[in-house]
Amino acid sequence: MKKKIGIVLSGGGIRGMAHLGLLQALKENNIEPQYIAGASAGALMGAMYAAGCSPEESLELFSNTPLFRWSNYNLNRWKPGFFDTEKYRKYFLEFLPEDSFEALNSKLFVAVTDVCRGESKILHEGPLISALSASAAVPPVFSPVSIDGNFYADGGIMNNFPIEPLEGICTHILGSYVSPIRTVKAEDMWNSFNLIQRSYELITHSQSSQKFERCDFLFSPDELYPFGMLSTSKLETVYQLGYDQAIADMPAIKAALAYSPNTRLAS
Repeated sequence: MKKKIGIVLSGGGIRGMAHLGLLQALKENNIEPQYIAGASAGALMGAMYAAGCSPEESLELFSNTPLFRWSNYNLNRWKPGFFDTEKYRKYFLEFLPEDSFEALNSKLFVAVTDVCRGESKILHEGPLISALSASAAVPPVFSPVSIDGNFYADGGIMNNFPIEPLEGICTHILGSYVSPIRTVKAEDMWNSFNLIQRSYELITHSQSSQKFERCDFLFSPDELYPFGMLSTSKLETVYQLGYDQAIADMPAIKAALAYSPNTRLAS
């Protein structure tokens, strides 16, 4: 039976650059996932990869995207969020001009959160950029995105590790989780932002960790923890960290992919 490799890319803000490092290492070793599922930052990285952009090109795109430029500020007082997610659309159109899931080279599944119904959804067809924008719209920093009359926001809120759409169609599943949890000191929680970020990380980790054993291999560098979700000055550092760890993990990754695929699909 031919191998059908899938990869799950978690959310994690700037830490998502480590996904690109992993994808680059896989590419250099002739391992190319045909199916990708992502949430938040993972959805963005996965979409660029599925569109045929190299990890280095994706890194350049995100390095040159002015995330917190004043012109992207949300000036509509009736719209929640400090920055208007719709204003980032132009940056993605350059690399995703067809704006369609169907135009991608690999099958992509994007996790989003329907904030009105309180449901997690997986989008995989139709308009692409609105789905990606919604999946990465971390509240309250970025405004939610309106799709078919409903508000959608960060996919990581309810499903930060969307392995579900890959099960049953992939013979092997790799997982990349870039929001590791460590024990912290009380003094690290000295302001409201740190406490909110820590709480968000604990909630998403609790939901995600239950799925890790369903992967054939889990990539999750502990060294990513010190990097904040919005540390935009550390993009290349995080990318390199992910790449170096992936190269070190490559023998284990190849061993995981060497197992017979029959068991997973039969189940």
